[in-house]
Amino acid sequence: VLSHNLCTVLNVPHDPVALEEHFRDDDEGPVSNQGYMPYLNKFILEKVQGNFDKVEFNRMCWTLCAKKNLSKSPLQISDEDAFKVWVIFNFLSEDKYPLIIVPEEIEYLLKKITEAMGAGWQQEQFDHYKIALNTSREGLSAWELIDLIGSGQFSKGMDRQTVSMAINEVFNELILDVLKQGYMLKKGHKRKNWTERWFVLKPNIISYYVSEDLKDKKGDIILDGNCCVEALPDKDGKKCLFLIKCLDKSFEISASDKKKKQEWIQAIQTTVSLLRAGSPPPHKEARQKRKELRQKLLAEQEELERQMKELQTANENKQKELETVRKQLEAAAARAAEEEKKRLQTQVELQDRFSLELEREKMVRQKMEEQVAQKSSELEQYLQRVRELEEMYKQLQEALEVEKQARQDEETVRKLQARLLEEESAKRAELEKWHLQQQQTIQMTEAEKQELENQRMIKERALQVAMQQLEQLELERKEALEQYEEVKKKLETAANNTKTWKDKVAHHEGLIRLIEPGSKNPHLITNWGPAAFTEAELEERQKNWKGKKAT
Repeated sequence: VLSHNLCTVLNVPHDPVALEEHFRDDDEGPVSNQGYMPYLNKFILEKVQGNFDKVEFNRMCWTLCAKKNLSKSPLQISDEDAFKVWVIFNFLSEDKYPLIIVPEEIEYLLKKITEAMGAGWQQEQFDHYKIALNTSREGLSAWELIDLIGSGQFSKGMDRQTVSMAINEVFNELILDVLKQGYMLKKGHKRKNWTERWFVLKPNIISYYVSEDLKDKKGDIILDGNCCVEALPDKDGKKCLFLIKCLDKSFEISASDKKKKQEWIQAIQTTVSLLRAGSPPPHKEARQKRKELRQKLLAEQEELERQMKELQTANENKQKELETVRKQLEAAAARAAEEEKKRLQTQVELQDRFSLELEREKMVRQKMEEQVAQKSSELEQYLQRVRELEEMYKQLQEALEVEKQARQDEETVRKLQARLLEEESAKRAELEKWHLQQQQTIQMTEAEKQELENQRMIKERALQVAMQQLEQLELERKEALEQYEEVKKKLETAANNTKTWKDKVAHHEGLIRLIEPGSKNPHLITNWGPAAFTEAELEERQKNWKGKKAT
């Protein structure tokens, strides 16, 4: 199961036949770590091409070892954060087994997490911890590092979410090679519209997503040594523009403010320069430099220890030589005394000879003492030089600490200024947006007002024409009314006259005869002569008379 899962995660074809052939049933019991390593190296690791998801591989290794080694005590970080700290440990640990992370790398990691949380670095607190750590061992294991970060010793006053976000930011930078990320506007290639995207810059690619959760990926910008980035002037209402030119395509991007624009241009230019030079990402290069510096300091320390051992060995050898000479002198004195007793007869000769030998031995002893004094002086000078070097090393460390503190203060002020600038830019963008909306509303209102003014002018002109026509009609109506009054008066006069005349005619009943043009029909003959009306008119008159009599 382990081999099959490793092959799946590493994109290596699994060969069950080779597995069975390698681990035959030889009744030797379970396979140990040392027994499994040859198969792992030969059939799995040697076939890895590098095209696998390293995060998934780390997650599988974490699954294998976390349950057995992770502390049972409650931690202030989640299991996912503990996994990320474990992966960072594997990146920063020394290249020797068992893996440990040295105090310098622990300080680097804790500083990164503290800066990501926006808190101040407590150098004095870490120095006390470092002193206590150096007295017992060289560094921490992965699980001890997780306990240290999870205990909250260097993140007091911070909530779990802030610590989690800081660990995630450091994980993205050190493990996922995220050099820079943030929201910006991107111009489309087809519809030419501007859309907000979450951009992530890595050593050889820029990926952009719908949001910062990285779930909906919209595309990639492949970077190489031929790419370049340049600033663009403001246009189409967009500000802080810059252009990324690649071999096959160019991308127009708008940053939120000038500072963000300059930061992105600088980051992309640095990435392209590293690609041209074939250099690793900045954090990996910094880790290599720290490692080389530690190795250099370790080599210098070993050289000092070697020289001290050589001096100590030389001093011991000189002491042994002096002791040997002293014993030789004692033996010579004993032999001289015996010879003095044995050879009394040759005392003078022996005394002279012994005096000469003693003088010679004194000279030798004096030379040896001078040599010892000279070596002691050289040793004292060397020790004085070592003390001076240690004092210079302490002063250099203090200067480095002062410089680090100054850089940290400068970084804190810069972050504060960046946050204020971002807030000011956001407010300014919002005010500009309101101003644009107000201008659009004013323009729409002006257009509507102009249109209403035109309609009003047209209606006023039509109204003036209608008023003129109405005045003309009013004049005509007045004239017609006057004519009507005149005609009415004439009609009333005529009616009155007619009524008077008709009454008179009716009263006299034919005594008065109407004078009318004569009819071509035969005229009726009355008692007074020919009638002035026809038979039909006579019948009509008769009906009228009968009606009047009836009423």
